[in-house]
Amino acid sequence: MERVVALGSSRKANGVDMADILLQDRSRDGVLLLTLNRPDKRNALNMALVLALDAALAEACDDDSVRCVVVTGDERAFSAGADIHDQHLHGAGVALSDKRLAAWRRISEFPKPTIAAVNGYALGGGSELMMMMDMAIAGRGARIGQPEINLGIFPGDGGTQRLPRLIGEKNALRMILSGELIGAEDALRMGLVGEVVDDEATVATALDLAQRIAAKSPQAARLAKATIKQGLDLTLKQGLALEHENIRPLFGTAGQQDSMAQFVSRKAED
Repeated sequence: MERVVALGSSRKANGVDMADILLQDRSRDGVLLLTLNRPDKRNALNMALVLALDAALAEACDDDSVRCVVVTGDERAFSAGADIHDQHLHGAGVALSDKRLAAWRRISEFPKPTIAAVNGYALGGGSELMMMMDMAIAGRGARIGQPEINLGIFPGDGGTQRLPRLIGEKNALRMILSGELIGAEDALRMGLVGEVVDDEATVATALDLAQRIAAKSPQAARLAKATIKQGLDLTLKQGLALEHENIRPLFGTAGQQDSMAQFVSRKAED
């Protein structure tokens, strides 16, 4: 497993070596595996880890060899959420700093396909990070929730907006207002994750899916993702117009012509 190198000349964020808290593995063609690596803190998302993830994704965005990204933690926790110790010491100043919020925004806007591989706890900011990913695969033992209400606050990294869009208003209100955790099967039923597998198969399943995605046209994948994301904020009529506008540039590209020619050739042989 290789270590991630942050963009620019510095490898440090808030005095912490980014390579120590975020690991990367490029052993599968077209796939970048990012592993949150603060096991003693259950991969809590302090400022340094958020900045490391932001830097790694910025690097991946400019790297044509990366076509799909998988983000995971360890067997105990995908991420237990924001670093409460930091927030207790610094209050809203750290949670709502322009630097941190800008990093979260860039992470959420990463244009290539992303998959969360979730084992153990995905709480608070960890759950919100999972929701930022395009797809999520959970181990059977995963426990997911937004327990911020127990600390006298509510989700502040997109949970109040993404969660109801994913699982509906009433389910989101129950999770956020009660602070209760849900299991993987309930998350699947609600649509919060797309697949549940045995814990030991979570990362491998996500990587297999990532490889299948990486084998497709990267231009088509990025435009399909952008069209879906943008269309969610539009009327159906506007969304259909966007779809037609975005698909047009793909016709006539070398990759599209080759793929269609191969398809026609296979059909002719059947």
